[in-house]
Amino acid sequence: MRGYIDCHCHISAGDFDKDIDEVVENSKKAGLLALVAVAEHSGDFEKIIGLSKRFPGFVFPCLGVHPVQEISPEPQRGASLQDLDAALPIIEKYKDHLVAIGEVGLDFTPRYVKGESDKESQKQVLIRQAQIAKELDLPLNVHSRSAGRPTIHLLREQGVRKALLHAFDGKPSVAMEGVKAGYFFSIPPSIIRSDQQKLVKQLPLENICLETDSPALGPEKQVRNEPKNICVSAEYISKIKGVSLEEVIEVTTQNALRLFPKIKSSIRP
Repeated sequence: MRGYIDCHCHISAGDFDKDIDEVVENSKKAGLLALVAVAEHSGDFEKIIGLSKRFPGFVFPCLGVHPVQEISPEPQRGASLQDLDAALPIIEKYKDHLVAIGEVGLDFTPRYVKGESDKESQKQVLIRQAQIAKELDLPLNVHSRSAGRPTIHLLREQGVRKALLHAFDGKPSVAMEGVKAGYFFSIPPSIIRSDQQKLVKQLPLENICLETDSPALGPEKQVRNEPKNICVSAEYISKIKGVSLEEVIEVTTQNALRLFPKIKSSIRP
């Protein structure tokens, strides 16, 4: 199966409302086989499911509660169990449609965590979602900003076997603990301007997937990212690893299909 899989993107973001058909068409022209669409809060869920029905066999839904909640007009804050309570009935309703639970995780950026109780609250939300993923036999699509080590430790403590750590910003040595646990790491196009290049060097290709995190983490700062930019990640990995672009595409796509087996039977090439 020749083509890319974007393992983590926010295709339901308002940035794409005006030209979603064009964005999807351009991503197909760029060689994408599938987009894994992640949620941030329960308000996203119906929209993501709607997009997966509008673009069947191409947009694959994940539902989950992100560790940072932004429900306008309130300021951003850490996730709480109340946020998860609002999400659970919708996850239950659509559980058979999902390819993963996500976007979930921990975010210990100082502006979101004032102290240990905020960290503990995020951990409880992640633990509950890890349990749900195990019950549904689904992988987790994971955010771990400023919390690489605690996130991997918590996933391992919870017995999580299938996880994708997206845009990992921790040390390569910490990432290798995730590799030992069998986790995958997805690399966005922003890698060309980030300090995570050592991470790509150290990670085995067998544990790497591709993502765009669209509309964020594009090759250019402050410019809307799109799934079609997935090739930027692949070309960069090819250069750093000294392997052909063909091999990067083939291995990362096989990795994605191992992680998200539901995609394999539904892709419409």
